Amino acid sequence: MNEIRLKFMLHLYNWSSKVYADIFKWNKKAWGISKEEFLAYPSGSIGHSLGLFYAAKGFDVMPKLENHDVFHILTETGTEIQDEIAMQYLLLGNGKFSLYLIGMIVIGGILFPEHVSYYRKTFHKGQALQRFHHIEFKEILHYQLTELQIALYSKNTQIDLNN
Repeated sequence: MNEIRLKFMLHLYNWSSKVYADIFKWNKKAWGISKEEFLAYPSGSIGHSLGLFYAAKGFDVMPKLENHDVFHILTETGTEIQDEIAMQYLLLGNGKFSLYLIGMIVIGGILFPEHVSYYRKTFHKGQALQRFHHIEFKEILHYQLTELQIALYSKNTQIDLNN
């Protein structure tokens, strides 16, 4: 039963992420940066960290969904299916709302109820972070990842993205 749920959810996730990029991100441009080009960013930067993420996971860049991958490295959220569902809970806690997000939460919550405490924890983590779900990370790939993470976790630090 676990394997059937996992296969179904992985199929649904892979299919829906492509549809989401085509339908809901129709007005957004892909970054046009390859995995190798990300690695050319300065060590410790968001861009370089993203390149390392792609290399370590064996992932390809999904056009128009690059921000989502930054969410993973920024929040240190894994990439297993329960982590992808948890990411949606985290983003909801951070103030993001979309039909895709709600669909993933509902379907994922029904199919994987054993992870409900994990989902609740990541929702609260999203609430505790400064708002980041709206940031266009392409413009700040040269920023140091750890500095942005520290700022996100600190309610006393103002995030200034104008540098």
